Amino acid sequence: MPADAFPAEVVLRQIEFARGYLDSLIADFTDDEWFAMPAGAPTHLAWQVGHVAMAEYGLCLFRVRGRQPVDLDLMPSAVRKMYSKGSTPDPSPEKNVSPQALRETMAKILHQLQVELPTFTAEQLAEPAEMPYAVEATKMGGLYLCPLHIMLHAGQIGILRRLLGKVPVR
Repeated sequence: MPADAFPAEVVLRQIEFARGYLDSLIADFTDDEWFAMPAGAPTHLAWQVGHVAMAEYGLCLFRVRGRQPVDLDLMPSAVRKMYSKGSTPDPSPEKNVSPQALRETMAKILHQLQVELPTFTAEQLAEPAEMPYAVEATKMGGLYLCPLHIMLHAGQIGILRRLLGKVPVR
């Protein structure tokens, strides 16, 4: 990456790195394990992945360019509400999105980020934004927060791995 790369391009590379790490953490979970809430764990993998997908969409796409027709396929409102901040993880598979659908949602959102982030302008990203953000109270600040947020949830997934008897990835 050139030293003069546009900050959004740098953030995209950070998101891709964080998502690669998160993908490595979830690769060996069986479908049944996606909803397991070991003793003392207030969450499960499906909620963590759904929440990361919802946040990536919200911080990097919706916040910057508003709702677009493609968003109905990327992030349906029922999914957004199920995994939003303040929602309560439910271990019942019937009350969640399937692991396969969550994996597909994550892939679609990452692809859309790869398509759209390079098109955002410096002026667009300098517009003010409300919390959550990192570094600055702008739309760019939302982009800065995204890879940090992914890694925060990767840590929670790492704990779930250990509580389920899985070996650490790193």
